[in-house]
Amino acid sequence: QVQLVESGGGLVQAGGSLRLSCAASGRTFSSYAMGWFRQAPGKDREFVAAISWSGAGTHYIDSVKGRFTISKDNAKITVYLQMNSLKPEDTAVYYCAQARRYRGAVDYIPTLDTEYEYWGQGTQVTVSS
Repeated sequence: QVQLVESGGGLVQAGGSLRLSCAASGRTFSSYAMGWFRQAPGKDREFVAAISWSGAGTHYIDSVKGRFTISKDNAKITVYLQMNSLKPEDTAVYYCAQARRYRGAVDYIPTLDTEYEYWGQGTQVTVSS
């Protein structure tokens, strides 16, 4: 059974930074793409960023490009989301997820939530203006 546990959320002022972590267990972490999604109050869950299983490729939604960075540490079995220059519109519950597909192309980066099989419980990020 795969478990994903997020941490690192909190309250920060606009322009500040946070680093989210997601610790994984249960299957070979290094062989699965990982993603971050978020859900703001009253809105649908949206894709934020993802990294291929190999780490060779990353993808971001336009609104976070240049501000957020996704990375993974296979030795620590953890995926990170470094968030800089935070804005009030980044306020949401952030979820990490592990892809359904085992490996695939080295630059395979799933962006749809249906492409992910396991989800964490979420961590709240609140950005004050």
